[in-house]
Amino acid sequence: MDLNLILGLLIGFGSLIAAFILEGGSPGALLAITAAMIVFGGTIGATLIGLRREEVLNIPRLLKVAFREKPLDLNETINAIVNYAVLARKEGFVRLEKELDGVKDDFLRTALQLVVDGTDPEQTRNVLEQYIYATSERHHSGISLFEAAGGYAPTMGIIGTVMGLVHVLSNLSTPDKLGPSIAMAFIATLYGVSSANLLWLPIATKLKNKDARERLYQEMILEGVLALQAGKNPTLIRNTLAAFLAPGKERAGAGKEEREVSDGAGPQGRARQQG
Repeated sequence: MDLNLILGLLIGFGSLIAAFILEGGSPGALLAITAAMIVFGGTIGATLIGLRREEVLNIPRLLKVAFREKPLDLNETINAIVNYAVLARKEGFVRLEKELDGVKDDFLRTALQLVVDGTDPEQTRNVLEQYIYATSERHHSGISLFEAAGGYAPTMGIIGTVMGLVHVLSNLSTPDKLGPSIAMAFIATLYGVSSANLLWLPIATKLKNKDARERLYQEMILEGVLALQAGKNPTLIRNTLAAFLAPGKERAGAGKEEREVSDGAGPQGRARQQG
């Protein structure tokens, strides 16, 4: 689970309720079934109007992505790519085929498969860039869904309040009920504004951040695999990919095998030296 998202929702809604109680209000006064129906029902309905059927069916997956933390260890992936580069320089690209079954990340496995298949480097770049673009477009489709809900919710809240006030004005003959009726009418505005700014828009922002991080991760793999395919020095590949890491996140330098290949002491290097 994404603890930041859960904690943020709890703090956000909890702070509103706690402040209301400290001002002398009763939590029960914030409960209004009709206001919830207008705001949440209206928001969901308005959002669904602009969606395709497959986008509607994708909503549970989007919520799963938002509430679940997907680990993307850039350091570990850099180490893996460098190790693949070492194997490729020692034994050729065909050796990488034996490693494919152990690669869990779909994008990295696809990239390595292109190298193993002997795909032209320019074509490899085009295929992987298209993969990144298509993935990001799918993510943005989901993000726009929650942004749309965040835009509709306050408006639905105002509509609910106006409907409540119409009901109030139609019962002016009972002054003793005006206060509670007006208060109940404004609950709809509260629902609309709070749900937009504490639920829909924060989820959209969370999905944006996850999309940006995954895009950076995939672009790092793209550059690493292209460098591997070009037969570049493993240490140079590591140093190049380290630029994708946040400052202070670099760790695990070149291993023994990597240093051997880098300085020409590996099997191929020793053969060249002897020659």
